[in-house]
Amino acid sequence: MATKPRRSHNAAIIPANTPAFDQLCPDWAHWPRLWQVYPEDIAIGQTLLQTLEPFTIDLLQHRLASKTLLRHRDHLQMLGGEIIHRRHQDPDLAKLPIQDLLLHLIEADGGPLIWPRITESAQNAFDTTCRKLYRFINERKTRL
Repeated sequence: MATKPRRSHNAAIIPANTPAFDQLCPDWAHWPRLWQVYPEDIAIGQTLLQTLEPFTIDLLQHRLASKTLLRHRDHLQMLGGEIIHRRHQDPDLAKLPIQDLLLHLIEADGGPLIWPRITESAQNAFDTTCRKLYRFINERKTRL
């Protein structure tokens, strides 16, 4: 991961490798391997991490409870796996750039249905993270 400072939507500068980030996501760089189906998925996963990193840093800036941060982190990891899975199931999705694919799978209402199915309460919690991510991405797009 890059060590250059990242700028969140509220313009505060936070180094990408802060202790808080590293503590929340100690295995961040290994997520693409967890999501991997084929070797080429590693590069897609790394691009996805670059897309998710500013959001994760933004979550840390909001000083959320540790349990909440861990839940969002787990949902981002789940979302990454679902994105890789969906790319392999749908050739049209595989052609989309990661940012577009991400916005195709998450909406203002939540995220994709996870398969194999998870409980309704787990899906609702996952949707909460996806809604937050959707708002974050769209707010950043309007500022650029």
